[in-house]
Amino acid sequence: MKKKYRIKSKFRFTLFLTVAILMMISLTGTIFGANDSESLTKPVYSEIIVQSGDTLWNLAEEFGPHNKDIREVVFEICKINEISADSIYPGQTILIPTYI
Repeated sequence: MKKKYRIKSKFRFTLFLTVAILMMISLTGTIFGANDSESLTKPVYSEIIVQSGDTLWNLAEEFGPHNKDIREVVFEICKINEISADSIYPGQTILIPTYI
């Protein structure tokens, strides 16, 4: 004897199917890396040779991203190059983030 199933609440059944489909889509995207947003924020670096009279503030303003606060750019330059803002010298090569 075969047992038959009946849907008692169309709303609950529809809600269950919607949630199940959304979970499957999310799981599929996660497995295949569709939710990976690393490339959207990955910095690109400009290699700059420090000239006499240059400061990190001037270099950050000239070569850094124009949509960020200069203080944040100077901090990133110091962190990337492992230097302090007052320790640059002419002829030194530093990396400045530019962002795409």
